[in-house]
Amino acid sequence: MSTVKAIIFDTFGTVVDWRTSLIDDLTAFGTARGITADWVGLVDAWRANYAPSMDRVRKGEQPWTKLDDLHRTTLDQLVVQFGVTGLSEADLDHLNRGWHRLKPWPDAVPGLTRLKAKYIIAPMSNGNVSLLLNMAKNAGIPWDMICAAELFRHYKPDPETYLGAASLLGLAPSEVMMAAAHNGDLAAARTCGLKTAFFPRPSEYGPHQKRDFAADQAWDVVAADIEDLAARMGC
Repeated sequence: MSTVKAIIFDTFGTVVDWRTSLIDDLTAFGTARGITADWVGLVDAWRANYAPSMDRVRKGEQPWTKLDDLHRTTLDQLVVQFGVTGLSEADLDHLNRGWHRLKPWPDAVPGLTRLKAKYIIAPMSNGNVSLLLNMAKNAGIPWDMICAAELFRHYKPDPETYLGAASLLGLAPSEVMMAAAHNGDLAAARTCGLKTAFFPRPSEYGPHQKRDFAADQAWDVVAADIEDLAARMGC
């Protein structure tokens, strides 16, 4: 690990707890507006369309579209599906920007702060730049820079994302570590020559979690969480 100079992080589910954050955010909105809806079901359905919506872009079935706009297209469909009525354009924009207000896991900010003292730290996320910047400001996440799929016009696991991040940092892939709670993300990064670090988020999907309870390959580092990763990386 002595060659590692930067650690880039998957963000949704790895650094921030998207499910709890969105459920709380949408429930609070519904309470304030007197709107009763299955917000939990809507959030789960919203996330279920995350990968399929990006795959349509990755496969060339639609032009490059940033994640905010993919999320909004899905949201417009889901409010109809779940019978949520009476929403203005401002309401829909507010709900969609719930992704900008996601809260970090308890270990995330302390662990990242420790890592930042020794390494360059950045997200390598499918989120767009403004989403990731707003999230960081709102949650106090101490990134050194933002690596977003939007910069490369490719979504993970396309190699252009991992290699693009290394290029932006002026580093060889072997000098960059990808950290994630998702084995598939790490497998793609390893194929590109990056070092890899895994730690589980067994409650990311709540009762719907089906995978990523543990490392399924011999990643370079396997930790309990980001604070443990910091300790293992000498911070």
